[in-house]
Amino acid sequence: MSRFLVRIAAGSVAALLCTTASAPSILFAQANERVAYVGAFDEKTRAPITGLGVRDFVVREDGTAREVLQVTPASSPMPVAILVDNTQAATNNIADIRRSLASFVKALQGLGPVSIIGVADRPTILRDYTTDQKQLQDGVGRVFAMPDSGATLLDAIVEISNGLRKREDDRAALVILTTENLEFSPRHYKEVLEALQRGGAQMHAVILTTPAGSSLDDPARNRASVLDVGPKVSGGTRSDVLTSQAFEVKLLELAAILKAQHRVVYARPQTLIPPERFEVSSARPGVVASGGPARGQAVR
Repeated sequence: MSRFLVRIAAGSVAALLCTTASAPSILFAQANERVAYVGAFDEKTRAPITGLGVRDFVVREDGTAREVLQVTPASSPMPVAILVDNTQAATNNIADIRRSLASFVKALQGLGPVSIIGVADRPTILRDYTTDQKQLQDGVGRVFAMPDSGATLLDAIVEISNGLRKREDDRAALVILTTENLEFSPRHYKEVLEALQRGGAQMHAVILTTPAGSSLDDPARNRASVLDVGPKVSGGTRSDVLTSQAFEVKLLELAAILKAQHRVVYARPQTLIPPERFEVSSARPGVVASGGPARGQAVR
């Protein structure tokens, strides 16, 4: 009897060892491939960095590191929605805003369709999505400061994000060019951030700040929260400038970063509960990485 038990125990151990040895391959086979679009740039100069590989990026979901499987240059079209401040508060800066926008949309050529939306009083499409440079420059020419108007930036973010949900592109950007001014949107910042997440666009904000800052009422606090948190959670960037003359430099830097994005494929183990937080960073000293998951998550 004892010999029989020993033989069974030995066989069980062998089977267990065999199962354990094959577990990594089984888990790997069950992992899902996910895609993220990531821009990388020099921390000091903000010059885009290209040609990076799997060892150059660190991807985490809810704090857990994921294996990076492949990195290639991003090549799919990227729609870019530009929300521009055309309120009364921008009156003294409107010439710099137009000049910066003209250079920006020209630099975006070849990336994807671009739209221009004014935020004064209510979100207004100055030029719908197009790749036609003449139409885009005509849209830039329609940017004027509206007298006695305040901003509806938060409404615009929600409306544009809802519109992007209907597009099939697997990446998109929402670019905000604004001064600090009165916010008329009554929306709570959480509502706006949820809409941004559903739309799947990376938010990039270029903001003219003033020593006095904006007012401290509820709309202003909600606006400040969105402009602070939105770029972080969506994989975008935020640049603060002290003069509107710096708008053009920051927008051209952003255009270069967007056009040099990487397509990062990584593995996620199968799970019943999807992660809530995505993070990407650079493994290279002096290099900043920012980006977010692909819209729709289809590996193409």
